[in-house]
Amino acid sequence: MTSTKPAKRTRLSPQKRRSMILDHAAEVVAEEGVSAATMDRIARQANVSKSLLYAYFDNVTELLRELLQRELRRLRRLQAEAAGSTTDFAEMVRAVTHEYVEYISERGLILQRLQSEPSLAEGRDPTDYGRRDAVRFVAKVVASNFDMPMDLAVACTDISFGIPAAAGHFMEASDNDPKWVEDITVEMIIGSIMGVTEAYRSGRL
Repeated sequence: MTSTKPAKRTRLSPQKRRSMILDHAAEVVAEEGVSAATMDRIARQANVSKSLLYAYFDNVTELLRELLQRELRRLRRLQAEAAGSTTDFAEMVRAVTHEYVEYISERGLILQRLQSEPSLAEGRDPTDYGRRDAVRFVAKVVASNFDMPMDLAVACTDISFGIPAAAGHFMEASDNDPKWVEDITVEMIIGSIMGVTEAYRSGRL
């Protein structure tokens, strides 16, 4: 009679283990809500001991705050990559908005639930994380494309960042086609900046 050897357990690096824990925490938040995301529940979801969880995170607030920051970083990275692959302003707006709408469609429930917790979100919306660098990058493109001074381009860009956030809230509260929402958002961003450009050139600004 041949004996079957037990399956060898894969040893994960601390970084991969931490990422895996966050992945399972995201599943709990998406399926059951933030209130269900206790250290006990996340440990069961990840199939690890609670003591192992505490080796990586001091408490559930720290764990969920890191999860929220990871989600926002991931969204910002996707948008930056999309922006870098475009050749003109309209393409950039379309590419960045598409990444945002797609991300909200797929993972918006996680973001929405995490951000509803004041101790985690601290008033942020998905467009806030890494906002300063993103605003400066886009503002340079706006200034170049619309021949406006940098301070005006920064103001236009920073204010226009609120439009995708509003689109995300609208999508979460309705069941409209994401492509339709994306189209409206793109037109509103481009239209608002063109309106400011016209006002600047006519001396109203």
